[in-house]
Amino acid sequence: MKLERVIISGGGTGGHIFPAIAIADEIKKRFPMCHVLFVGAEGKMEMERVPKAGYKIKGLPIQGFQRKFSLANFKLPFKIIQSLLKARRIIKDFRPQLVIGVGGYASGPTLKMANLLGVPTLIQEQNSFPGKTNKLLAKKAVAICTAYPNMDRFFPTEKIHLTGNPVRIDMVEVTNKKELGIEFFKLDKNKPTLLVIGGSLGAKTLNKSIKHGLEKLDQAGVQVIWQCGRLYHADLSISVNRRNLPSIHLYQFIERMDLAYAAADVVISRAGAISVSELCIVAKPTILVPSPNVAEDHQTKNAMALVDARAAILVRDGEARNTLIQTTIELISSTTEQEKLSAEIKKFGKANATHEIVDLCESIAIKKWK
Repeated sequence: MKLERVIISGGGTGGHIFPAIAIADEIKKRFPMCHVLFVGAEGKMEMERVPKAGYKIKGLPIQGFQRKFSLANFKLPFKIIQSLLKARRIIKDFRPQLVIGVGGYASGPTLKMANLLGVPTLIQEQNSFPGKTNKLLAKKAVAICTAYPNMDRFFPTEKIHLTGNPVRIDMVEVTNKKELGIEFFKLDKNKPTLLVIGGSLGAKTLNKSIKHGLEKLDQAGVQVIWQCGRLYHADLSISVNRRNLPSIHLYQFIERMDLAYAAADVVISRAGAISVSELCIVAKPTILVPSPNVAEDHQTKNAMALVDARAAILVRDGEARNTLIQTTIELISSTTEQEKLSAEIKKFGKANATHEIVDLCESIAIKKWK
């Protein structure tokens, strides 16, 4: 049985969108005639990123609950009902063999309706601590693909498949690309390179910490590829230009992450699940600064899986402004420590995750129509 029609739902951040696109790419590679439809949330970044990757997407009017008082919260019940009804129409019209949920606002109503309509569902859980929506959806899901062990604390054991997180191969294929990366970002091949990535939307603490220590990095002879995010780019551009630091290469978003990873000697990153998975595959010496502003502090849990194995260095968010730059300079100065971290983090890499997930999708479709 070939995969012919698949819905992938979720988004909100790159951590949900890029795994979804990776799964879609593998499905299309294996089954070129398969129709893949994305279902996202109106106004969220998937509505832009997914079409750029070459896939059709439909939006639901779903929104999240605002923790601070907001009039938008009064509209939430109506948005949920609207989203459920629209998801039902999409599924009935598209007639998928399978619906895949990758997390994010849209995955809740889409998978809920798929279950009610008898369409098999698969959940791809990126984090070491799942959100409430996936815990609820797991009861009806056929399979749950996880990136961390011991997830039977949250999901039925018989449904769990430890696959790792899907990553886009074009983002993590760095072999023999260092010189190309140096040329692409206009770097000095004789200087060590620091890559700073705060996620697709940026990271306030990382940006403040790097901005605070730009002169120290420059004095230490370190050049920086810095993805700062859409929200921070304009202000930081003014600051970098005013200081006249040609060794600082600032970007709102980096499209060629493969070349950025290839060029980097050391990486500073948040500890989102997909970022961690990519770093394990590219095996670069890494300093993780987990965001405290996420549900259940799951980024710290993601980071500690590596830190406890001496595969990464942890700098806590509240300490970053005072310690991150010095920790970075010390690591860049020690090739021995870099080599140790690279060797250990590589052990966590799961390059075949996407392939295994699509294997599972195919087997679910076969069982459904036997």
